[in-house]
Amino acid sequence: MKSVVLITGASSGFGEACARKYAGAGHPLVLGARSTGTLDALRDELSGQTRVHAAFLDVRERSSVDRFLHELPGEFREIGILVNNAGLALGLSPAWDADWDDWETMIDTNVRGLAYLTRRVLPGMVERDRGHVVNIGSTAGEWPYPGGNVYGATKAFVQQFSRNLRADLLGRRVRVTNIEPGLAETNFSRVRFHGDEERARKVYADTEALTAGDIADIVHWVTSVPERVNVNTLEVMPLRQSWGPMAVHREGSD
Repeated sequence: MKSVVLITGASSGFGEACARKYAGAGHPLVLGARSTGTLDALRDELSGQTRVHAAFLDVRERSSVDRFLHELPGEFREIGILVNNAGLALGLSPAWDADWDDWETMIDTNVRGLAYLTRRVLPGMVERDRGHVVNIGSTAGEWPYPGGNVYGATKAFVQQFSRNLRADLLGRRVRVTNIEPGLAETNFSRVRFHGDEERARKVYADTEALTAGDIADIVHWVTSVPERVNVNTLEVMPLRQSWGPMAVHREGSD
């Protein structure tokens, strides 16, 4: 029997691509997102391949998380794979000039939201002694960059939270994986720049970024390897992205 897969932020980007990938493999799906119009259309499309339950979910609100899970039909209640995908970056200003609301939204979504879902779904996995939590982190959680401030910090939380889950789960057949994508062309930059399409396009201009499908393939793979295997962390960049030299400020420079 195929595991039930719960995907947050399922209406676009990595989440939508993961939904399509798991539907193609015959997994029953539980999809949550705030954009219910897009989510309902995805549910209707994928229902021809597998059983799909989709509903409004705002991971920032514990009451929304609780209601979403409480209202699951019985056939979807035993979550076997949790893909904590909901997350975002907002703004690229230096820390002293950043927008407070942007910071709070990133913390509420990337940290609290991920923690809420994990805390509610994990007990069932432990009780059944089977399951897999996949957290979508970022290379920003490993490597800093100007303007990354709180976004990078929230993804560093994802990394360490994933590691500590593994420590807690030692001896149980529940796996945890942190996927850390680099430059990927989705709606990520459009969200970061508050809908500024031109600025978002420049992020991906004249290069070849990862696609949402690339990440969905990786997420599906880490959950498909033999149960004795746990992929702890998988950092992935497009071939055209790499590290640069350490920054050095020199007197007289701007």
